[in-house]
Amino acid sequence: MTARVVPLLLLFGAARGSAADWERDPIRYSTAPADNVLNRLAPKLADGTVRLEYQAGTGHLKSLLAALNVPESSQTLVFTKTSLQRHRIGPATPRALYFNDDVYVGFCQKGDVIEVAAPDARLGTAFYTVSQKPGDPTVRRQADNCLLCHGSSANRGVPGHVLRSVVPERDGEPSLSGSARRVDHTTPFAERWGGWYVTGTHGAMTHRGNQLAGDREPGAGQNVTDLAGRFNVKPYLTPHSDVVALMVLEHQAGVHNRLARATLEGRIALQHEDAGTERAIRELGDELADFLLFRDEARLTAEVAGTSSFRAEFAKRGPFDNRGRSLRQFDLRTRLFKYPCSYLVYSDAFQKLPAEIKEYTLRRVYAVLTGATGAKEFAHLSTADRQAIREILADTLPDKPAWWR
Repeated sequence: MTARVVPLLLLFGAARGSAADWERDPIRYSTAPADNVLNRLAPKLADGTVRLEYQAGTGHLKSLLAALNVPESSQTLVFTKTSLQRHRIGPATPRALYFNDDVYVGFCQKGDVIEVAAPDARLGTAFYTVSQKPGDPTVRRQADNCLLCHGSSANRGVPGHVLRSVVPERDGEPSLSGSARRVDHTTPFAERWGGWYVTGTHGAMTHRGNQLAGDREPGAGQNVTDLAGRFNVKPYLTPHSDVVALMVLEHQAGVHNRLARATLEGRIALQHEDAGTERAIRELGDELADFLLFRDEARLTAEVAGTSSFRAEFAKRGPFDNRGRSLRQFDLRTRLFKYPCSYLVYSDAFQKLPAEIKEYTLRRVYAVLTGATGAKEFAHLSTADRQAIREILADTLPDKPAWWR
């Protein structure tokens, strides 16, 4: 890997200062048992309880997604050179990414492996490869390769995900003279998706997707609903790189990075039990709560619509409160969600946080929703928003504290 690989999706970060930091107690990243969806699937693949069907062109991809309950409609396409298989990626052969709440799956045309990143209750984020050899869907945990090749100071040393928007050259390499930036739900719409294909409509708003360095008609990359004229879409499971899926992906990866940090740094702080422990819990919990509640979310100025079934499928998943409301309901006119509180409060990664950090985070969220704090920082949440979110969580949040009303 070279320095030019840095502006990627799923840039796997190394530990703060050194990967060796995570090899000490209580983490022991390389040798500790994992706790994630792929780790639980692997034994079933090994003993034949679950079988992955091999298909020409996509290998084990389709059946792996089904086994992990990852919707094909979540497909997004990135054409900057990235991952362990960067030589297979470019504008004519983008890398496909699929995701649900608990896992991210990367597919390259003619790739030797499928790449998987999974939020992990013990490790923060765990990385795997699944063999693409016919009849041999071997799962291997990558404790060194991903961390060494994709060590990222942008993640503050925590193994996780980085989504970036770059200026891509015509071969898919990020331009060394172009700007690159980290992307999440706080990023202005106009600065997103350089190096990505984007399908969907967004009115007069513009973004950096569907374009290469030197393109003379940048407007041709906007409000694109069909990618067929840009590259051969037939090798992929769908012809879409849905703008709504991209927006959800950006938010979700940001939450998972903060969950990973809270898991790893929180466990270390709690082990020490010194004067800094309480301060660490506050810092980690505040950062996580703020992101869960979409603090500083970039505003939309036009309605956004995707091209696939992702929006409808995602919204149907719930859970729903006794009035039929859900944190998965979209707005897509002025902001991403109708009720700005992340659905990842239901995720395994959140529910298995160290108890002290989970408790503190929920108290911070509750204080904001009741108006006890954060009037200025959370001005995007109206009184009606706060009440609705509080009521939805009261009905749907598993194992909620006794003090939640």
